[in-house]
Order: sequence, then C-alpha cells, then structure tokens
Amino acid sequence: MRGKSRLYFVPLTEAVDPVDLEDYLITHPLTMDSGPLRDLLEFPPDDIEVVYSPRECRTLVSAKDKNYLKYSVLNRYHKLGTGFNPNTLDKQKERQKGLPKQIFESDEAPDGNSYQDEQDDLKRRSMSIDDTPRGSWACSIFDLKNSLPDALLPNLLDRTPNEEIDHQNDDQRKSNRHKELFALHPAPDEEEPIERLCVPEVPKEHFGQRLLVKCLSLKFEIEIEPIFASLALYDVKEKKKISENFYFDLNSEQMKGMLRPHVPPAAITTLARSAIFSITYPSQDVFLVIKLEKVLQQGDIGECAEPYMIFKEADAAKNKEKLEKLKSQAEQFCQRLGKYRMPFAWTAIHLMNIVSSAGSLERDSTEVEIERKGSWSERRNSSIVGRRSLERTTSGDETCNLTSFRPATLTVTNFFKQEGDRLSDEDLYKFLADMRRPSSVLRRLRPITAQLKIDISPAPENPHYCLTPELLQVKLYPDSRVRPTREILEFPARDVYIPNTTYRNLLYVYPQSLNFANRQGSARNITVKVQFMYGEDPSNAMPVIFGKSSCPEFSKEAYTAVVYHNRSPDFHEEIKIKLPATLTDHHHLLFTFYHVSCQQKQNTPLETPVGYTWIPMLQNGRLKTGQFCLPVSLEKPPQAYSVLSPEVPLPGMKWVDNHKGVFNVEVVAVSSIHTQDPYLDKFFALVHALDEHMFPVRIGDMRIMENNLENELKSSISALNSSQLEPVVRFLHLLLDKLILLVVRPPVIAGQIVNLGQASFEAMASIINRLHKNLEGNQDQHGRNNLLTSYIYYVFRPGGLGGSVHYATMARSAVRPASLNLNRSRSLSNSNPDISGTPTSPDDEVRSIIGSKGLDRSNSWVNTGGPKAAPWGSNPSPSAESTQVVSTLEFWFFCFCFLLLFHEELALQWVVCSGSVREAALQQAWFFFELMVKSMVHHLYFADKLDAPRKNRFPERFMDDICALVSTIANDIVSRFQKDTEMIERLNTSLAFFLNDLLSIMDRGFVFSLIKACYKQVSSKLYSLPNPSILVSLRLDFLRIICSHEHYVTLNLPCSLLTPPASPSPSVSSATSQSSGFSTNVQDQKIANMFELSVPFRQQHYLAGLVLTELAVILDPDAEGLFGLHKKVINMVHNLLSSHDSDPRYSDPQVKARVAMLYLPLIGVIMETVPQLYDFTETHNQRGRPSCVTIDDYESEGGSMISQTVAMAIAGTSVPQLTRPSSFLLTSTTGRQHSTFSAESSRSLLICLLWVLRNADESVLQKWFTDLSVLQLNRLLDLLYLCVSCFEYKGKKVFERMNSLTFKKSKDMRAKLEEAILGSIGARQEMVRRSRGAFGSQENLRWRKDMTHWRQNTEKAEIEHEALIDGNLATEANLIILDTLEIAVQTVSVTESKESILGGVLKVLLHSMACNQSALYLQHCFATQRALVSKFPELLFEEETEQCADLCLRLLRHCSSSISTIRSHASASLYLLMRQNFEIGNNFARVKMQVTMSLSSLVGTSQNFNEEFLRRSLKTILTYAEEDLELRETTFPDQVQDLVFNLHMILSDTVKMKEHQEDPEMLIDLMYRIAKGYQTSPDLRLTWLQNMAGKHSERSNHAESAQCLVHSAALVAEYLSMLEDRKYLPVGCVTFQNISSNVLEESAVSDDVVSPDEEGICSGKYFTEAGLVGLLEQAAASFSMAGMYEAVNEVYKVLIPIHEANRDAKKLSTIHGKLQEAFSKIVHQDGKRMFGTYFRVGFYGTKFGDLDEQEFVYKEPAITKLAEISHRLEGFYGERFGEDVVEVIKDSNPVDKCKLDPNKAYIQITYVEPYFDTYEMKDRITYFDKNYNLRRFMYCTPFTLDGRAHGELHEQFKRKTILTTSHAFPYIKTRINVSHKEEIILTPIEVAIEDMQKKTQELAFATHQDPADPKMLQMVLQGSVGTTVNQGPLEVAQVFLSEIPNDPKLFRHHNKLRLCFKDFTKRCEDALRKNKSLIGPDQKEYQRELERNYHRLKEALQPLINRKIPQLYKAPNLLNASSKRATVPFII
Repeated sequence: MRGKSRLYFVPLTEAVDPVDLEDYLITHPLTMDSGPLRDLLEFPPDDIEVVYSPRECRTLVSAKDKNYLKYSVLNRYHKLGTGFNPNTLDKQKERQKGLPKQIFESDEAPDGNSYQDEQDDLKRRSMSIDDTPRGSWACSIFDLKNSLPDALLPNLLDRTPNEEIDHQNDDQRKSNRHKELFALHPAPDEEEPIERLCVPEVPKEHFGQRLLVKCLSLKFEIEIEPIFASLALYDVKEKKKISENFYFDLNSEQMKGMLRPHVPPAAITTLARSAIFSITYPSQDVFLVIKLEKVLQQGDIGECAEPYMIFKEADAAKNKEKLEKLKSQAEQFCQRLGKYRMPFAWTAIHLMNIVSSAGSLERDSTEVEIERKGSWSERRNSSIVGRRSLERTTSGDETCNLTSFRPATLTVTNFFKQEGDRLSDEDLYKFLADMRRPSSVLRRLRPITAQLKIDISPAPENPHYCLTPELLQVKLYPDSRVRPTREILEFPARDVYIPNTTYRNLLYVYPQSLNFANRQGSARNITVKVQFMYGEDPSNAMPVIFGKSSCPEFSKEAYTAVVYHNRSPDFHEEIKIKLPATLTDHHHLLFTFYHVSCQQKQNTPLETPVGYTWIPMLQNGRLKTGQFCLPVSLEKPPQAYSVLSPEVPLPGMKWVDNHKGVFNVEVVAVSSIHTQDPYLDKFFALVHALDEHMFPVRIGDMRIMENNLENELKSSISALNSSQLEPVVRFLHLLLDKLILLVVRPPVIAGQIVNLGQASFEAMASIINRLHKNLEGNQDQHGRNNLLTSYIYYVFRPGGLGGSVHYATMARSAVRPASLNLNRSRSLSNSNPDISGTPTSPDDEVRSIIGSKGLDRSNSWVNTGGPKAAPWGSNPSPSAESTQVVSTLEFWFFCFCFLLLFHEELALQWVVCSGSVREAALQQAWFFFELMVKSMVHHLYFADKLDAPRKNRFPERFMDDICALVSTIANDIVSRFQKDTEMIERLNTSLAFFLNDLLSIMDRGFVFSLIKACYKQVSSKLYSLPNPSILVSLRLDFLRIICSHEHYVTLNLPCSLLTPPASPSPSVSSATSQSSGFSTNVQDQKIANMFELSVPFRQQHYLAGLVLTELAVILDPDAEGLFGLHKKVINMVHNLLSSHDSDPRYSDPQVKARVAMLYLPLIGVIMETVPQLYDFTETHNQRGRPSCVTIDDYESEGGSMISQTVAMAIAGTSVPQLTRPSSFLLTSTTGRQHSTFSAESSRSLLICLLWVLRNADESVLQKWFTDLSVLQLNRLLDLLYLCVSCFEYKGKKVFERMNSLTFKKSKDMRAKLEEAILGSIGARQEMVRRSRGAFGSQENLRWRKDMTHWRQNTEKAEIEHEALIDGNLATEANLIILDTLEIAVQTVSVTESKESILGGVLKVLLHSMACNQSALYLQHCFATQRALVSKFPELLFEEETEQCADLCLRLLRHCSSSISTIRSHASASLYLLMRQNFEIGNNFARVKMQVTMSLSSLVGTSQNFNEEFLRRSLKTILTYAEEDLELRETTFPDQVQDLVFNLHMILSDTVKMKEHQEDPEMLIDLMYRIAKGYQTSPDLRLTWLQNMAGKHSERSNHAESAQCLVHSAALVAEYLSMLEDRKYLPVGCVTFQNISSNVLEESAVSDDVVSPDEEGICSGKYFTEAGLVGLLEQAAASFSMAGMYEAVNEVYKVLIPIHEANRDAKKLSTIHGKLQEAFSKIVHQDGKRMFGTYFRVGFYGTKFGDLDEQEFVYKEPAITKLAEISHRLEGFYGERFGEDVVEVIKDSNPVDKCKLDPNKAYIQITYVEPYFDTYEMKDRITYFDKNYNLRRFMYCTPFTLDGRAHGELHEQFKRKTILTTSHAFPYIKTRINVSHKEEIILTPIEVAIEDMQKKTQELAFATHQDPADPKMLQMVLQGSVGTTVNQGPLEVAQVFLSEIPNDPKLFRHHNKLRLCFKDFTKRCEDALRKNKSLIGPDQKEYQRELERNYHRLKEALQPLINRKIPQLYKAPNLLNASSKRATVPFII
C-alpha cells in the first residue's frame, strides 16, 4: 500500500493541508440571510457563555450567614456533540415514538391451531390419491367462478405516460417516511464510547449510607424516676466510635417534672427522638450502643439498679408501699442532685443482623425482638442461640447494603447494669466482641428488664424537619415547632477523601479517666465541669457547648456523670463544642473537678472544687487536639495561665501527685477551617502572611523574617508532598487556588518579584498524581479523577483570583526580553462585580481564617476579613530568579495595568519544564489542558473578546507555546506508545479533548494545522512499524474525540462547493444557487471530487476527509495488520452519522442533504469493500451471493480493483488524465480472497451507506451514476442486494425465541481478542449457527454464550416493540434501496446507454420481493416493478428470461399472501406482465409457461402456502381480463382464462398434498403422480422432479435426491438432443442407463407429443447445456453425500466429454479431483459403508382407501430395526385413524383377509434382504454392487406341516418369498410397489444343507481373514466343535445321514449334505491349525481341549460321511440329470 502511494500527489495515508477556515469564511460569504442553511455556516453567537450559578445549600441559613459561593461553568452546545449525545436506549425509545405498525405476512400467519384441525379432518376423511381425477375441469371452474376477487387497482389499465407514473410513484414513496433512519437501528455494541465525557458531580457534602433510627418508647418494670438515654455507633473491628452521640428523652411529663428546678426550658432542637446516622463503611462489626443514665443518688450503681431487677410490673399492687417509698426517695434526690448524673445501664444491637434481615438475631446477649414492616410481619424472640438465618448469612468483611433493607421495629428487652470500674471504651469493645460469641459472659449476668422500642429503616432521600450536626435546619422545614430529626455526625472508620464544601467547626472533648488516689483529703464522688473560655475571668465561659436532651440548645458548662465513692473514676461523656471561627491565644478549655456530697449534711456544700486543669486551644497558631494526660492543680490557676500549658511548672502552685499527669482526656476536632496538618498549615500561613503583608511570621517555634520568606515559601511548597492525603483532599480546592495564584502572580518580597511559577506547577503536578495513584476507584474511563474534574468545572475561577495590590506582575524575563510587554496581559477590571474583593462566602471566610492563624505580631491576632484575592505577578522563567527591584510607583503602576493570564503562564511552564516534572504533568495532562481551556474562556469572556475575530484572540507567543506543546506531546505518543501503553492512551485522549475544546475558542485553521501536525508525526512513524494497529487505533480514538465536537458539521464547511486546488474561489452564483443545493453548472470534475477522497475534498471538508480516509485505509484489503480495527473505525462513522441524524439542527431535509454531502465518498469506500462484507444472503438458500462478488468474478469481467489509496490519490494529481479517475478504477490485483468483516460491522457499514443514499441530493447522485461505468454501477447494485438481506425483517417469532435469551453486554476480553484475531466467526461455524436456527443475521448474538443469561418471560410489549422497530427499519431500508434503484433507472433513461445494468436492478427488486417485506414496501415495490416492465418490456421477455421466471414466481408467491393489499398489487402486476408479453407478440407463451412452472415449484416447496388466497388472486386476474376493453376482441382473454384454469388445477393437487404433509411417503407419491401427469410438459415435469429432489434432501434421502436429479438431467438430455445434435452431449436417456435402470422412463416423450422449438416450451434455464451440467454436478454431489461413490463416477462419465469438448481445463481438474476423492473413499471405507435397510409393508383394511391390499418395499436408513419402522408407522397411522384402530401383524405369513376385522387397519411389516440369482452374483461383487439397482428382495418364514413355526430337525420346513418391485432401488421415491411375488419351499434336509453351508462359510471366512482375528476365530470354532454344541452338527448328521433315504429324489440332497459335512470337517481342521499359530502360552490348554473335541466329532461323523449312496455312482446320468430346482449351489 505504501509503496504504491508514494508516486502520487497526497496519498491517503498522509494528511493534506487543511483549508484556513477563518479566511475561507471571510472570502466566501454566504448570501442567504437566514434559514437553516445559514446556521450551518458559522458557530452560533451564543456558543460560549460563562455562567455563575449559585451553589446549592442544604440548609435554610448558611453556616456563616453570608452570600455563598457561585461556581462558574462553561455552557456550550456541548449536549449536541456526539460525546454528550449518546444514543441511549431511552433516547432511542423517545425517537421511536409514534412509529406506524408495519404489517408483515410472516407475523399475520395463522398460529397453526385452526389450520391443524382442518388438516386432521381431511386426513380422517380419505387416503385415496385418486379421489378427484385430474382434469375434472367442471368442478374446478365452478370453484373458481364462485370465489371473490380482491379489490382492483384504480386506473391500472389506463395508458399513462411513463414520466407521470414515475412522478406519482415517487410522491407516494416519499410521503410519510420516517425521518430518522438511525432511530430504528440499534447502536453498535461497543463499550463506553471514547468521546463521552460525563459532567462532573457538583462538589457536595459527603454522606455514607444513611440509616434512620426512631426511638419510640422506653419502659421499665417500675417507673420511679427519669432515665436519660443516648445512642451511638461503634465499630468493634476498628475499635472506633463511628458517630457522635444522639441524646434522647422518652420520660413521661410526670417524670420530667421531678427535675423542674434544675432544668431551664428545653429548646425544641433537644427534643428529637429520631436520628439519621451515616455509615460510610458498613460492616459486620457495627453495633448500635444504647447507654442509660439516671440522676445521681446515694449508693453505687448495683444498689441503685437492684429495685429495677427485683420488682415486676405485674406485682405493683403487692409492692405498693415499697414503690411509694422508692418514689419519694427519688424525688428527694432529684431535688437536691438534679443536675448530676450517674451511669446506670447499657445494651447493644448488632446492626447488620437487623439490616440483613437475619430475623433470628443471635440473642446478642440482649433480648431483641424484631418486627418487620412490609409484606410479612413476624415477631421472633431471638433468645434461640446459634440459629443462623437461612435468608442470608454474612461473614467476614463482606460489605453490607443499608439502602434497601426492610424497615424493622426492634424491642430491646434486656439491659446490663454499668460496672463502675468498667466504663471506658476499651471495656465496651471487649463486651461487644464478647456479645458475638455464643457463650457470652454477659449472658450469665442478671439483666435489668425493660422495653425499649426502636424503628430502624433506610433514611429517606430528603426527610423533612431535619437538623444538621450544627443544629441548622435542612431545607424543607415547613414548621419550626415540629419535633425535629437530628443528623448525627459520622466519624468514619477509615479516611474519606472528599473536599470540604460546607462550613464545619466542631470540637469533641472526651474526659477519659482521673486518678486522685494520691490526693489528700476527701474526694470521692467526682464530677468534671468542662467550659470553653475566651478569657480567664469566670464570666468568660462561652455558651458553645451543645445541650443533650430536653435542655437549652447551648450551655456554658457540662458535667460528667459521677461514679459513687470512686477516687479514680472512668468517664464516658462526649462533650460537643461549637468552635468560634476565629481563635486567639486566650481561648482554652477549662476543667474543674468537684466532689459532690450525696448525703445532706449540715454545713456541707453540695459541690466542693478539688482541682483544676486546662488546655490552650492554639499552640503556635495551630489547633491543639489529640490525647492529653494533664496534671491537675489544687488551686485556681494564676493570671495569664491560659496562654501556657498546665505542663509548665508555674511558680507557687500546688499540684496533685507532684505535677504528674493524672487526668486523661481526648480532644477531637472536625473542622473545615483547621487543616490539622503541619505542612498545609505552614503553607497556608505563609501565603496569608504575603497576602496581609505582615512580617515577621511565627510558625511553630520559628519566626520568619521577610528576607527569609522566599526560601521558606519554596520549601513549604515542595514539602506539601509530605502532608497527609486526607487533609490534602479536604482542603484541595483552597490548596489548588493558592498554588494557581502563585503561578500567575509572583509576590513581591522585600521589594523583589519572586518567581514561584515553577515550584507551584511542580507542586500541582505532584498533588494531582498523588490523587490519581491513591484514589483509583475515583476515576472516569479516561483516568480523570472526579475530585479534580469537579474542581475545574465548578470551583476554579481564573477571574476570581484577582483583586488586591501587594504583588507585581512581570513579563517573562529569562526566556524573552525583560522589557515589559504591557500589551501581553489585559487587566481584569477591578470594578467588575464578578470579581469581588471582599469575602462573599463561608469559603472566603474560611480562606481568610486559615490564612490568619499564626501571624505573630505582638500577640494580637487580627482577622482582616479575608484575602483581597491578591493578584500576584509571575516570572515564569525556569532558569534565573528575577532580581529586578521595582520602585513603589512602578509597583502600583504594574498592579493596575495588567494581571498575567493563567493559561499563558501555564502553557509556558509546561513547555519549558523537563524531567520528572514534565513526566508528572504528562501523566495528568488532561488536568492542565482543562485548566488552560477554562482560563482561556474566562479571559475571552471578561475581556469581551468572544466577538473578536478568532485570529486576534490570543497573542502569537501563546499560539507558539501551544504549537510546541502539542508537537512534543504528539511526539511522546508516537515514540512511547509501545512502552507506556496505558499512560499514552490517556495522553492521547487528553490531547484530543484539548484540541476539540480549542476548536470552540481559537482560530480553527490553526487548530486544524495542529491536528495535521499530529497526523504527520503518526504517519511518519507508521512507515517504520511492522504492526501499525496500536498506533492507528490511538489515532482513531484521537480523531473520534475531535469529531465529537458539537459543531463538527460547520467545521467541515458543508456549504462550500469543492473547487479544484487551482482556483481558490468558486463562482458566487454556484455558491448561492439554492434550488437543490447545487447549481446546474457544477462541472463533472466537481461531481467526481465530491464522491472521492480527492485532495480538494479532504482539504475543504477537513475532518470528514480524515474520518473517511481512516475508513478507506483500514478497510483496504491490502492494509496489513489493521484487520482488528474494522469494527472500531466503522463504529466511528456510524456514531457520527447517527448523531447527525438525531440532531435537531439538521432536521430540515435541505440541511441534511448538505450534511450527507460530507459523506458522499463513503459510497465509493463501501463499494470497494463488497468482497469483504459479511454475506447476509447466505440465509436465503434459494439465492446465493449476488453475481459479482468474489474477486475472481471481477477479474472475469475484465479487470479488478486497485487499492483505493492509489485511486484516490490519482484523483488529486495534476497530471492530465484521459479517463476520469474514479474511486474504483479496475486494474488487476491478486485474486486472493479477503477476510470477511463480521456481521455486526457489515451491518453498521450498510446502514451508513443507506443513510447517505437517503439524505444525499438526488440530482447529485444521478449525475454521479451517469459518470460511473457499468461495472461500478453493478457493484453498487450488488451492495443494494446485500442491504436487502441485511435489513430483512426477522419476524416476531424470532424475537420471541431470542427473548428467552437476553444478551448481556460484557467487557469480556475474549470477544475483543477474537474480533481482533479472527475479525469474524469462521464461515463454517456461521453456517452451523444459522442452521440451528432462529437468529438469521442477528449479529450481536454471535457466539456470546458466556454472556447469555435467562430472563424471566419478558413482557409481550417488549417483543412487540422490538418487532415494531425492526419492521420499520426493514421497510425504511428497503424504500431507500428502492429510491436508489429508481435513480439508477432514471440514469439509464437519461443517458440512453447502460441498459445492461437493468438486469442488476431487476435482480435487486426480485430479491427484495423474495425477502420478508412489509405490505407498505411491497406496494411501492410492485409499482416500481410495473413501471420498469412498462419502460423496458423487451428486457424481461428477451434478455433476462431467467429473471422473468423469477418474477413470475415472486408475483405468484405474493398472490397467495394473506394480506389483501399485497394480493391486489401482485395480481395487478401479474396481469400487466401477461398483457405486455401478449402485446409484444400476440401470444404470451413465455409468461404462461413461467407462471405455470412457478406455481408448480411454489406448491412443491412452500410450507405455509394457502390456496384460498391464491384462488382469489386468480379470480382478480380473470376480472382484469374481462374488464380490459382494449384487448376484448383479441384471443387474449381466452388465453388468460385457459391459463388461470390450468393454474387452478395445479392448486387442487396442492390441496391434496397439504393433506399428506405429515406422511412423507404419501407426499412423495403424490408429487410423483403430479410429475407423471406432466409427462407431456417437460418444463413442469422438471419442476416437479426438482421439488421432489428438494423434499428428499430435507429428509436426508440423498440417494433419492440424486436419482431425481439424474432423471431431470435425462429429461433435459432428451430435449437437447432433439434441439441440437452435438456429439459430446448425451444422446438422451440411454446414456444414463448405467447410473440407473429406471431412467429410461424419461424417454416416454416423443416428437409428436411436444416439439421443443415451440415458444415457451423447454425455455427454462435448465434446458441448456449449462443447465444440464448443473443438474449433473448436483447429482454427483448428492451421490457423494449418500456415500455412493461408484455412481459419482458414472455421472462424471457423462460430464467429462462435455467439458473436454469445451476445453474447460479448470472444470476437468475439479472433476478429476472429485473422482480421486470418490475412489479413495471407496478404498478407505471398505466394509464400513452402509446403505439402506428394506422392509416389506402390506396395508390391509378399507380404512386405507386405495392403499388397501397394496404391498410396498420401503427403503429405510441403514441399521433401522424392525421395531423402529413398526413404531413409526403404527404411531403415524394410529394418530390418523385412532390408536385402537391400527394393528400391526406380528408374523410374516400370508394374510387371510376374511379373518380381519373390517373396522380396523392392519399393517404387516417384514424385514427383507436383496435377493440375487446365481448368475447375478458373478457381476455383483462389491458391497455397492449388492446394494444398487435392486429389484428383487427375499424373506424367509419357517414352518412345519402341522402349522407350528418351529419343530424337530426332521420336520422343519422353510418358505422363501421373493418380491419383485416395479422399479429398482434407489429410485426417485423411497417406497416402490411390489409387482411380482414368488415362493420357494425348502424341505427339512434342504434346510439342513443351507445351515451347514452357512457354518462352513463362517469357518472359512474366520480362517482366512486378514489380518487374523483370534477372538472371532475361537468363537466360530467353539460353535463348531465345542462339546456343548456337539449336538449341533452331529445331531444334523445323525438325523439325515444315518440312513440312506428311501425316496430316490432325496439321494441328491443326501449326497450333498454328506459332502457338506466332509467340507465342514476339513474347514474345522484348518481353523484349528490357524488358531494354534495365533495363541499364546496361556491358551495352550484351551487349544488342546478344542483339538480333543474335534477328534471326537470327526470320529462320530466318520462312518456317516463315508456312507455313499451306491445308486448315484452307478448311474452317471442321474448325477447329470438336472434337479427340479438348483436351490443351493454345490460347495465341495
């Protein structure tokens, strides 16, 4: 391919120079002002917008009450590009709405039941063949006259001019057509299309799977005091609390009243009883833990819990007094100690048991009852241990789904009391782990009985009345007075990588334990008071501690629960604090420890402080969190303590236990403000210092001065790599914003501009790669991380970064001159409202807070109100740091003049970077590309450049950078694609998406040149590659993405007319002529250019040119190694056309024609592939591939194809040419067979072809057709022929069958591999697959066995829908084909040449009639056919005679349609056909003959043929003849009547055949009879013989099929010899005698009966030499299939002289090859061949009609057992007459008719063997001889004279019956009548002679067998001489030879038997000798035994054998006297 291409101008393998699109549009203005075509010319004005859309906020008020952020989104016509316009099923269904239902005969066929009943009825009536004698005209005519005709077509008989008819047909065909072809065609089966980009998700708050828990009631046995509850989730495996606490209060109002004095009024937010928990990592280890507390009272927990354990509710009356006492005690405690709590009880629920509906929860040591809500409701008491749920057992770390379980109501009945010394979380995890064990320790504990009812269900999508963890109301909060549901904050078990999007700033404090063991003094009932202070004064406590339940929302303090009398208590509180947004050094947590006195004593205060400690909130500007072990001071801390840590030994303070740590506490922050990562903190602090210009900065223990800032900043940027991934992701948006800021606007530090561009670019690249590597599950198909895509799409705002003035902007210094290029960057106006300078959102506030921490200037922290979004300057030189000092004045000047543009800086940084940074950037190129594009769009938008000419939008240097960037990246792709496959695939798609985006914003000609540059690099690499497919595949991806541009059509200049390269501007007139989109003066050269991939075409329609070029190059049969890419490239084209088809912008037909114009060369490319297309026609066995399809055929027409590449290139050369170049010039190539495309690929290609043909401008197509050669037009017709088969309607039944198997698409590698290796399934498997049925050419169903899964019976609706779509597709596709055929016919009419293609047109038409078509299509098809015949009558009747026959057959077939409109049109066509035939020569013999033959063959082959419908059509034809006034006076009406009556006769025969459809023998007999009836009409006889051959083939009776063909050939030979006397042709039937003796019956026709010269006689295609050859070849093939290879030889003996006379060496070579094959098979299969088995079948009983008393010999397949045929016939006739009526006679004795029951039907079946006379055996030597040409058969019946079948030896007779049949087997049918019968009776001695001869023969055979078979030999020997059977031969001898018979007639037999025994003993001796030589030592003894037996036998026989009959030897004349019957030959 390459070699050839180089000679020419621009070969297809290289890219042409694109047109400069911007220039072109300026120089070629389109004069129309508006209208659909105008919109094709240019992108729409609103193509790009920058939209700020408000970010969704879940809550009613934002966390910080400010305007919240807006995200900027680019809004384009993206949704129309193929990437965003997937042809999804839903969209397809939408487009398919309102389709009309097409009516197909195959769907309308009756379901067979009613028909079956009718059949059975007929069967029962009679079996006689001759019920109605043939020729009962009277009744036939009567039937016909009385039937009704169909509606006549109006104006059919008028003589309308052809033009007018064409016009009418055209209008009707074009009306009501379906607009979108692709809506009817399923998208090709491909994975996610490469060009598809999903719109990223809007960044939003993270939630796991959400669970709604409602607390319904809590009830104890006794109700004496309030109880407080909390819920939380714990993960035992991770040992982690995974949610905050949810506090709820289920106390009655009465109980709550006991606490009135202590509790201020409760806020509604604390009254929640339902909560939503979020679980990101659900697992088997999650427990819901419920803890209960009560008011503090005297006594330890055990004492306080005792009453709850001993009192029962049932005994309340009995224990009334005790309870009253308890109640009053409780009231006292509540009054006195109401604000303190004590631990009470706890329990846990194993969450996953509930969720996985494992109803029988193992008694999770709590008694839990579950009530399911839903269809079944059951209550199970789960105290049964160890019963696993049968529904689902989950084990291990299996993930669990919380979104779809059945809601459940739980009743928890058992609580465990809290152990005072086991309150810590560690203890809890032990308990929980223990609960899962069957023998839980907890089970042994005495429980507290209670009833807690909880509902657990999946949380609804948007629950009403919900509060966030910060108590903000979530949207849909209609009424603030309603009890809310709380969202509970999750503490995920493992890291969650989601950026912060909401403001959250919470602190959780967990006091854990206190050790006062060594503290002096009384401190036993200890509580800890926790406060959050902003200063040291006690009044400085902040009200930021969240309340628990039934209390105010926030309070200033919280107390821990008291463990009675414990100096070292554990705590289990969680104190939740709302952190202020801004913290100072004075904010701290203060812990005060109190001793609470429970007893009321005089002078004892309620609480006594016993210690203090604290935690400062900030340390070096960072939030302090983590585990602390703090010392506790005994006195109040001194002044200014809060800025120090308690670990610092303050002078003069007293500490518990010598300042040791005694108090353990944990502090956890959940904050979107505090990063809690030192590296991030440092970076943000430094950036903030720059921002606020505050120096020095304190970070940690360092003070950083301004002069040191630069180094610190750089090191902090590079140290970002060391930060934890989780905080990096949480603060990702901010981090990237700050880094981008540093790239664009280098800060001024100490008066110098510092270039941080390179450092920031590196940091960005490394962060992005970290995300890519660590968050693999978070990527789309292109490897783009979702977090980053949504950052770019929504968050990144290049315009929003500008604002304040601390920073200079600098031009590039090192790379370019340092003079300030002020024009380079345009300032974004500071007054622009979109670029705000003040913080507008919590995010901005957060940014300012993050920045403001840690800036140490005299200990006062200043919150400046947010960064002023500082514009930093940039000096992106990679080499030198800029050291220019800038004066203040200049500095201000810079700042207001210009701000650098991010995309320019980014491009520069990228171009100049190298090494690992460049590698990192390449790995994630998509990110930088997308940032760059967004920045460019923002720049254009804010600088108001979107309306500017594209050439002026960007500076040249930026364009150079882009050029360099694209070029180096293309080079990377080309050079590294084999090494880093995955990375290069990503890089390739990223580059393509980038260029696609650039087409929307830059100079498009420039972008085209970039595309060309990429192409060029690939092309030059391809030349040197041995296997180019990977690189070409990458290029296809690249191109497909670029072509997915939403204005792809506009980019291709669809309105431009192609001009030869020489004249760059076409005439205005031609560009503006709008009539058909084309002017009349388009020169031929232009037409040619439009249909070829000529250089002008590829330049002006640049992208379309590339697409079609790829297609042409890859489909080129000579393209090496690209076979695997067929599917891919075809899908690309299919995808494009499909998207144009559904695009609302192109719905106008005029516009669609322009779009189709871009694809005109596609027709040529596909014509080129004809030999490679999948052959859909194979499914139509009646018709093979269209004529010119194999390469050989092309050669035989005088030429073949050249590589398209060359041809196309020729089209572009400047060499003057004599002939007009075409895309398929035919010069020779090698005739090698090409690999075929898969069915799916071929189908996609053909639908594309049809789309172009449908939408292209007809006048242009017609001009092009005129230019094409006949050969090319024929090839186009072949393509259309293939399309007909390809889009044939499959039928509802197929869909129903297919529906039981649904084909799942799988990303299965095997399928891909196979597609690549094989390209398509092998032809053989394909045939096998087809023959198994059903799917026709359903391509997606190929071989995907592993993907099929059974679907429960899908709704009928779906099948209906599939059938509806398929029916419409078939109709539309065929109408397009019809349109195209009409254009071809017009071409012929216009040019008055090329008539030769009309045959091809007709062939396609006929083929389409033969397929399964809708009524709508057929009406148009018949209209076209009538027009064609009327325009070119001689075409059918003189040239295409064979097609005339075909047409008659098709028309008749449709005349018998069940749909009346089809019948109307078909009979009209048939009538006009006769009329035209008559008008040509006053006789329509040809049509008569063809119609009669057609009907015969139709009747013979069609299964579901309905004669009633055909009768109506015949009547319609008669009616036309009667009404045709013009021809009334001629003989025409009479001739029509004759013909119709004759046809009706054939029909009547058909009815009979239908009756016997189920009885193969009877059916064949009937066909045989019909064929015999046509003895005088050779054409028809031939037709019926062929019908019979077909029927036999169906039943695999190949020998009979071959005989039918031989008879046909003999018939043809008879007539040929009359017509022409050629020596080499067979003389007639006589020549065929050797093949079969039956064939002479074909000579029955003599000259006087019929003359072959008569018009219409012997005119079929078989009555020619070629026809004869064809028949013989078929016969030979059938004989070969039957295994009768000797007959094959005989057939070829007739054929060889013909081929020799024609000097046809090729055919002769084939024949001799086949003969060699046949003879070698005879040799190899010697002894292994088996032909038929024969049975005599007699029918007795009147039920059988004319079969009664008939005897037949049936030929059955080899090795058929008697039982099998008996079962078959008994079953068959039993079904017909009733099982109790049919009886099989078991013996083979003669049947006495008188003894039979007249009401029964008897069948006698006997096995028979071929019988030959002695003289015959001389000729019948081989197995074949003994099984061919058989006419005589024999069976034996043993009998005795007294009537028994068997008796003693001396009384055993035998009857041999010999049957002679009327014809020899094999014949043209499988049963033949017995014509003669004779019997021979054998006397007992004769029977004995026969037996002994048989034994002797067996011995002789076993002895002389070669190779020897010892086993066989020993078996026969044992049977002859073994002791056990000595009785056998010996007894025979003793009975018949012991005495000489009295009757002289028996002398001879006696002597013969004596000789037989003599021979027998000799044979035994031979056999023994042979055996001795064969045996091994182990059988020696056996041999001796055999020999002993033999000698005994010999001795016993000796006297008998030696006794001769003296008379025989005395009288020699006796010996010679011939016996009456020489029954058995002598063996001496």
